[in-house]
Amino acid sequence: MKRLICLTLLCLAAFRAEASFTASVDRARLTAGESVELTLESDDPTLFGKPDLKPLDDQFVVLGTRQVNRLTTLNGKAQATTRWIITLQPRNEGKVEIPPIHLGGNASEPISLDVLKAEDSAEGQKLAPVFIDASVDREESWVQAQVILTLRIYHSVSLYDDSSLSPLRMNDARVEQLGEPRTYEKDINGVRHGVIEVRYAIFPQKSGDLEIPGQTFKATQVAQRRNSDDLNPFGPQPGKQVLVTSPSIPLQIDPKPADYPKDAPWLPARSLSLTETWSPQPEEAKAGEALTRNIMLRVEGLSGAQLPPLPIPLPEGLRHYPDQPQLANESSDQGMIGSREEREALIADKAGPVELPPVEIVWWNTQERRVERTSLPARTLQVAANSQLEEHAEPPAAPGETVISDALLWPWQLACALLSLTTLLGFGLWWRARSQPAVIRVAQAGPSTRTLLDELRRACQANDSHATRQALDAWARQQPETLADMAARFVPLSDALDGLNGALYSDSEGGRNWQGEDLWRAIRTLPGADPDAPPAAEASSLPPLYPR
Repeated sequence: MKRLICLTLLCLAAFRAEASFTASVDRARLTAGESVELTLESDDPTLFGKPDLKPLDDQFVVLGTRQVNRLTTLNGKAQATTRWIITLQPRNEGKVEIPPIHLGGNASEPISLDVLKAEDSAEGQKLAPVFIDASVDREESWVQAQVILTLRIYHSVSLYDDSSLSPLRMNDARVEQLGEPRTYEKDINGVRHGVIEVRYAIFPQKSGDLEIPGQTFKATQVAQRRNSDDLNPFGPQPGKQVLVTSPSIPLQIDPKPADYPKDAPWLPARSLSLTETWSPQPEEAKAGEALTRNIMLRVEGLSGAQLPPLPIPLPEGLRHYPDQPQLANESSDQGMIGSREEREALIADKAGPVELPPVEIVWWNTQERRVERTSLPARTLQVAANSQLEEHAEPPAAPGETVISDALLWPWQLACALLSLTTLLGFGLWWRARSQPAVIRVAQAGPSTRTLLDELRRACQANDSHATRQALDAWARQQPETLADMAARFVPLSDALDGLNGALYSDSEGGRNWQGEDLWRAIRTLPGADPDAPPAAEASSLPPLYPR
């Protein structure tokens, strides 16, 4: 019993060691008066109760809490997770930190929030129950540079789930939605509003004036029912149709700056990073063995499809085998982050130092409005000698002497011998085939044609229709053509077969008194039916023995 208890405690301890308790937020930047959703998640089924939310009271107002339990199956293994979604409203502006939250013996990591100052609103200004606001992070940009459009739909009344927003389409720009729509709350003039936030990354494709069209939001406002009689669960939901449109926003798109290098790909971005990893490490390089080099380019403000191939120069004596580049996109508070990963295998032909030139990327900093260069520094690979290659190395030849390695010579000798042998074998088979007839007769199995013809004659003379039919089929199977083909070209045989079939399938007296003389006469006179009969030409050239 003690062993069982100890084993159970060890299993629970091991499971809790693998379990996690994490915290995350739907956004890290918000404006004063807005709410943020904090998600606490635990996959430890041995923990019971709720997280301790008292540390949040100093910096936040807890607007609501809800719990979600979920059971998932992965690789045949069930896993239960519990989520607590907490709606918070910061009390102060500036840098605000969500402290660690404790659940049992676990604690989450702290999270830092950036709370911006809210714009001043006119006192006493009356706002519509549903209105939409549109804003961009910059009104002047460059061609192919990112412009972030943020749409916020505010509603101080309840809405049904049938709300919809028209898709954003622009002829001279490529549009990418940044993540899923966000929902939170905001206090405006003392009135709590629900907010639906949708963000887009816009990449203009040509310079000049560009206009972002207004977007239309449609929804149904929940009507206030005076009594329960107004509720009709099977009919249309009562309410008022709401239709609001955001204002259009003009943009000024500039061309590529004149001081940007003409031979460099155009890369307008907020930031750019270039990193590399090795497997194995460069210090372990050996002659004849592959080193895998991964170079990762991450650009904030461009998608992965906009990133060009990396200029990776390589010296002589270093073979390289590149893989297909891996492109990826992710969304952040600053917009689109594109990445391009290039992987290649490098093999040094001999031992000694190998100089790898630097890898440099030229790009345009849209924040500082200037050309910048990011590079990986040059690297020297100290390639060590490979003892396995040296064992197979041949001694150097003397001047003027040509040395042919036996290890390289015997495969060619064997190949030539096999080629000569197969050539002689093929010629012998061809010579033997010339002496053989074009068609080799196959020995016939079973009764001979003469025997089958005698059986057919006896059946016809006995006027036995059933025996005649069996003998006729056996004889016809050894003929070069079918019985139907013979009847088609020889009319007497066709008539005799009709008489035989009538006798076989008729119940009349005539069918039982069938005479086989006509069929036997037709078979005898059929050309080629009797193998012992003389050819027709010879028979017709002799005069009759007893002329009449």
